[in-house]
Amino acid sequence: MVDSVPSSSSPHQHILVVEDRDGRRNQVLGSSKYFIGRDLANDICLNSQFASRYHAMLLRVPADQEGEYCYRILDGDLEGKPSTNGLLINGQKLTAHQLKPGDVITFGPDAKATYKIAKAP
Repeated sequence: MVDSVPSSSSPHQHILVVEDRDGRRNQVLGSSKYFIGRDLANDICLNSQFASRYHAMLLRVPADQEGEYCYRILDGDLEGKPSTNGLLINGQKLTAHQLKPGDVITFGPDAKATYKIAKAP
């Protein structure tokens, strides 16, 4: 499991609010890479029969402002194999997307996540 403690001294906290059959939970993002899917080996596990074992990857990328970053989501696994059901971002089927606050990522009918940025505590 990847540390959920941010590794940067950013004044912002990046959060993925995950909703699936297990309920709703917050995943604080700070690491450079996260794997998302049904398999328990993923950093962010989804309890959904519609999610692929290795559904998507989140990659931290530098933002325009010095010292800031954001996350880009990519469909599929490290080998380039796409997920079975794909990704819907705000209702649009996409294979990659630079996340903005409020973006809703749908992995299947019973699994989704919302990307948020909050002021760091």
